[in-house]
Order: sequence, then C-alpha cells, then structure tokens
Amino acid sequence: MAHTRPLTEKLGVEIDAELLGLAMTHRSYAYEHGGLPHNERLEFLGDSVLGLAVTTMLYSRYPDLDEGALAKRRASVVSTIALAEVARAIGLGEHLLLGRGEERTGGRDKDSILADATEAVFGAAYLSVGAEQASALVLRLIEPLLADPERYDGVTVDPKTSLQELAARLGEGAPVYSVASRGPDHDRRFTATVQVGDHSSTGEGTSKKQAEMAAALTAWRALSALQADA
Repeated sequence: MAHTRPLTEKLGVEIDAELLGLAMTHRSYAYEHGGLPHNERLEFLGDSVLGLAVTTMLYSRYPDLDEGALAKRRASVVSTIALAEVARAIGLGEHLLLGRGEERTGGRDKDSILADATEAVFGAAYLSVGAEQASALVLRLIEPLLADPERYDGVTVDPKTSLQELAARLGEGAPVYSVASRGPDHDRRFTATVQVGDHSSTGEGTSKKQAEMAAALTAWRALSALQADA
C-alpha cells in the first residue's frame, strides 16, 4: 500500500503495510466500497496497547504520585483531544481513507476520527513488531503531551462541564444537546449536536455519552479559539 509509506517513515517503525492500510481505513470508506474491513478492530486493540504503555510509564516515572494523580495524568494524554493532537503532529489525517460524506464534512481533521486512527496505528504496530516496539512508539508520540499535561486536564476529565463553564464565561446560555442514532442494534452509531449560542458542533461515538462528549470537545476547542482571537 504505497499511500502508507510516507506515514511509515514518520512513525519510524516498519509496520506491515497491509495492517497500516487497514488502520487508515475508516468505516465510511469501507461501506462505500462493498463492506471492506475497517480500522475499528485495530482501534480496540490499540486502546489497550496505549493504556498499558502509558500506565506503566507513569507508574515508573512518577513514584511519588498517588493513584488519583496518576489517573488524572493518564487521562490527559489518552483522551480523544490529546490523541487527535498526536495525529495532527504526524500528519495522519492526510493518509486516511474516508467516505465521501466524511470527506465533505472535514473528517480528516475530526478529533474522533483522528484519535481512533491513532489507536488503530498502535494496534497495527503491536501486531507487526510486538509489544516492546509498539510501546516505544506510543511513548515517543505522546512525550510532547507529557511535557505539559495540565493543558488537557479540565476538558479531558469532563468536557461537558468544561464547555458549560466556557459558555458561562462567554455570556451564553447552557449548552443544548441533541442526539441521533443510526445502524442496527449490534452496531449502532450516535451523532450528537451541541448548540452554544449561535455556535453548533457535532460529535460521533458508539454511545450517546461518547457522542455528546465528542461534540463538547469539538465545541470547546472552537469556542476557545474564538475567545483567544477576540
């Protein structure tokens, strides 16, 4: 899969080309091309690879932190918003295979899609080069986040509350959420829309809560940027 070669060079790990191509295949592309395999199984595996690598590193690096502090720091670097920043740093979005709808709606820069694909890459690395090299890849990519984890803490732990607090500071009313679902019961996907004043953002997930959190993260980022520019 030639389109993954530049990504392999950025990662610095020789991940099997077929697996890396699978990691870049979003479900929207797979469905538009006859039901091809997509990256969600690799994402499931990569989530565990990520969690173990980060947890082990934090436990070893910070012997004086208690369980609560370790959990908070871990949450700050394994969240959707943090993993999306990792993806943007390596230009992962340009390598994604997306369906036409996701392409039109900016899927290459959606936090949820980027974060899921990043986890899928970790899963592909684990299957290709083993646990040790996969963990090393995880830690190399998240190291910049560890240098300043506080910038993620509030929004990561509770993005809906963070958005509500931001809305109040901007003089807007409380965020209003609406959720729609699609797909069969065993494979249901949820899309949440959150309205804050004149601004609206959307997010997707495999549960209503996950979709609302994704929407809140997106809105928080957009409104924070507007506040910074004001």
